[in-house]
Amino acid sequence: MKLPRSTRLRNKQPEVSYEFIKEHSSVFPVEKMCQVLEVSRSGYYDWKDRLPSKRELENQKILKIARKSYDECLGMCGLDKILADVREKFPNCSRKRLYEIQKKNQLYAKRKRKFKATTNSNHKLPVAENILKQNFTTDRPAAVWVTDISYIYTYEGWLYLATVKDIFTKEIVGWATDNNMRTELCIKALESAVRRHNPPRGTIHHSDRGVQVRQEVT
Repeated sequence: MKLPRSTRLRNKQPEVSYEFIKEHSSVFPVEKMCQVLEVSRSGYYDWKDRLPSKRELENQKILKIARKSYDECLGMCGLDKILADVREKFPNCSRKRLYEIQKKNQLYAKRKRKFKATTNSNHKLPVAENILKQNFTTDRPAAVWVTDISYIYTYEGWLYLATVKDIFTKEIVGWATDNNMRTELCIKALESAVRRHNPPRGTIHHSDRGVQVRQEVT
């Protein structure tokens, strides 16, 4: 036998009845529906007050975008950058509103780390002659290559990047990465450039006077 709708609802959790009342509150009196469904009027309003408001639901969506933007820049971006991303979906989001959401969820911009030295010139290893004398101009490709070491901070620690650049074309002709700055890093970058471009005899390879590159000449 099919039970009347009100009987079926009475046999379920109160929240089911509350949801029914909320959906039909514009059609039927709340008090009457509470009587029929055998739930208390005060219980319904307590449940309704606990529901997130439209603004709170929107704030959750804004937080999701803000957290994604924050994670993509490793926490280094400020409020304005995140606000620009948020306003692509929520153009009316104010700076103050986003600030309160960030503050509540502790999405604070991280300070930039202090400069991490990548060159150690305090050594007694042989130093090659400085042929260029700081004159970094040339009239053809593959005449002068320069090596540099930079670093990138990742969640797993520092990642070191050695690059070889052609002074004339401004192109990175070779590179290598590692989790340390040992001599092999620079050698791998130079080998990468030679392998990919096969430079002519007489190409000058210039670098700083750090210990990593100095060890190449020994």
